[in-house]
Amino acid sequence: MSAIPRSMLSGRESQMIEATALQPINGNHGASVAGPRNVLLEEQVPDIFAAPLTDKGSIPNLHFPFAFAHNRLEDGGWAREVTSREMPAMKELAIVNMRLGPGVVRELHWHKESEWSYITAGKARLTVVDAARNLEVDDLEPGDMWLVPPGLPHSIQGLEEGTEFVLVFDDGNFSENQTLLITELLAHLPRSVVAKNFGLPEESFSTLPKSEKYIFRQPVPAALEMVRAQLPHQPPAQSYVYHASRQPPNRFDGGSTKVVDSKVFPETNLSALIIELEPGALREIDWHPDADELQYYLSGEARMTVFDATANARTFNYCAGDVGYVPKTLGHYIENVGRETVHVINVFKSPRYSDISLNQWMALTPPDMDRGTLDLSDTVLKALRCEYRPVVR
Repeated sequence: MSAIPRSMLSGRESQMIEATALQPINGNHGASVAGPRNVLLEEQVPDIFAAPLTDKGSIPNLHFPFAFAHNRLEDGGWAREVTSREMPAMKELAIVNMRLGPGVVRELHWHKESEWSYITAGKARLTVVDAARNLEVDDLEPGDMWLVPPGLPHSIQGLEEGTEFVLVFDDGNFSENQTLLITELLAHLPRSVVAKNFGLPEESFSTLPKSEKYIFRQPVPAALEMVRAQLPHQPPAQSYVYHASRQPPNRFDGGSTKVVDSKVFPETNLSALIIELEPGALREIDWHPDADELQYYLSGEARMTVFDATANARTFNYCAGDVGYVPKTLGHYIENVGRETVHVINVFKSPRYSDISLNQWMALTPPDMDRGTLDLSDTVLKALRCEYRPVVR
């Protein structure tokens, strides 16, 4: 059921909501809101509306809900994007969320950027042809990934239950609306040239679309092996697909992590960290020395504080369907502040995943240096020499 718009509530109902609503007050800091206000939105971002006193200075916005992104509705599917236009801090990466119904096709196309994808629901069939005339056709399920390099033509089709996925591109200025499409290519070439190219009469191409199809309905395709048998199926030496759903996660007290980078998926030039956090668990304080981090939240409620020089920090709140972003080298954590598991996909513009762990930094630094810098007791210093735990309760 859809949420009731605030405009449909009675005056008394609105007053009751505001009377019990969060106020931006922390001890002696802050004051109540006289209004007007949007309580429903304020409650989704309590650490923005009533910021922790440890927040300070100016950090750019690092949170954008897909619910606020324009949704492009097409014949049997939709697509929406979050790019540097929606969140200016997104310099290195952009993200698209797409839905295709059963049999629905994202038409034959190619990009100027690398396309990384993660299946979030249903099943999809990916078809890729590369410059060596190799063909890859494969079916993917939730948790699986692909990487299509710039310039390689490909298509995506929903299988029996349809599919939903996110696409990450290695340029924050990317727009899904500027894809290079086969329909538009042929619509904007002289018909005589198209005919000469294929060695057929011009009238053979009288039914070509005059504009893009983009997303359109087709029957659910035949079984994968049947389709492969019909084609000169010559897979590339390095697959453009990685079945990450089959990779076991690394489990810790409080959750799990799964790293997918070029060590296990050689074709990729983007790496990923898949995190699950149980209620109350924390993805440790860390930062990434060589790549920005794009986050997509699949479930749960989380908060993240991001630190930058000099003494700048801001805390953000996230829930399912939200996009987060952390520029390279900025310290941060992710904490589950809700009652269900937080599942978040983190993508980096680097073929190899790397991070700097605050825990490990302190554990590997000479104790006298830790003590002199942070005024820590011997008991705390001893505790810092613990095993590596990227997820903790």
